Amino acid sequence: MSIPHTFVQELLARADVVDIVGRHVQLKKGGANFMGLCPFHSEKSPSFSVSPSKQFYHCFGCGKSGDAINFLMEHTGASFVEAVQDLAQQFGMQVPEDDTSPQDRARAAEQRKKQTTLTDVLEQAASAYQKQLKASPRAASYFKGRGVTGQVAKQFGLGYAPAGWHGLAGAFANYDDPLLEESGLVIVGEEKDGQAPRYDRFRDRVMFPIRNVKGECIGFGGRVLGDDKPKYLNSPETPVFSKGRELYGLFEARNAIRDEGYALVTEGYMDVVALAQLGFPNAVATLGTACTADHVHKLFRFTDSVIFSFDGDNAGRRAARKALDAALPLATDVRSVKFLFLPPEHDLDSFIRAHGKEAFARFVSESIPLSQFLVDAARDGCDLQTAEGRAHFASNAKPLWRRCQRARSSNNY
Repeated sequence: MSIPHTFVQELLARADVVDIVGRHVQLKKGGANFMGLCPFHSEKSPSFSVSPSKQFYHCFGCGKSGDAINFLMEHTGASFVEAVQDLAQQFGMQVPEDDTSPQDRARAAEQRKKQTTLTDVLEQAASAYQKQLKASPRAASYFKGRGVTGQVAKQFGLGYAPAGWHGLAGAFANYDDPLLEESGLVIVGEEKDGQAPRYDRFRDRVMFPIRNVKGECIGFGGRVLGDDKPKYLNSPETPVFSKGRELYGLFEARNAIRDEGYALVTEGYMDVVALAQLGFPNAVATLGTACTADHVHKLFRFTDSVIFSFDGDNAGRRAARKALDAALPLATDVRSVKFLFLPPEHDLDSFIRAHGKEAFARFVSESIPLSQFLVDAARDGCDLQTAEGRAHFASNAKPLWRRCQRARSSNNY
């Protein structure tokens, strides 16, 4: 998508960088400029300056600087096009596209309007689920039993979907609103006698709102409190939610990822919440699907180091292999990808509780580099004591190593 330079300049002329930055950073007037704590690195004394006259920000500590669009890209991990679209929407401006027809632009505008409406609906549901959690001792005791404090529950917007079939009817004036179905909150059954039954998708589950990098609710994950199946249930694919592109906890973890210098990719919602509670707020999770190149690319917007954590069983090894395939095209000399395998008797939560934060930090520092795991993956099932096994190993390794070399020599990322 090509955006005319003249439009970008007009957009920046309308946007006030102090206002845009001030929505994310607490600023105080200091002479001609505004000062605050830099959102891009840890500091105790403000070195982050925003100039209303120059419409520019600059950190004297880490050197980050730019205009309102640059700030949105750096702070939220958005691409240039995403940042321009986000800013334009705030001012009611339609982004022109040099290479599209008026019909395509109209469809794109309609799609953006629909996405905003759906996130509003999902935000309303998230608020309702949070209120239900406070009113349900059974659901609250689940999180308390996992050691989750009220502060962390608020940070992640944790909630509870009650057991009834129409719990959301009390949160929405019109339960028949088609947006409830389109957002994945309500299921519409087969029509009988001229009527189609409608009921809540999430029932008697603790709820984990899934947010995009801008902090908007785009879907949910729900965990049963009893023995019902499935144990975990995600929102379906919608115009605002795609499991292959989104990561749970990225919005909450983005600053910690920058501060800690790496992102820890886990397998579940509670892993992320528990790690934040136990002092590792830089964790994210895939959403019940294999890691994709989109996941990895999104993480590399925030850090040059990604560590995948998996269970040490066969299922964990298979998941790690898929993560390897996703990461290889994006690996470069300045980007680090590593793999961490937990002992069979532990998950992340239990490991830290049993051995402590320092032991887990050492465990993380000893993660397996991508190159070593690549060799391990190619060697799997090969008997290196035989000529046939060594030939099989070479055959497995060759395409993987070529992909790795192409990535490292590429300047596209």
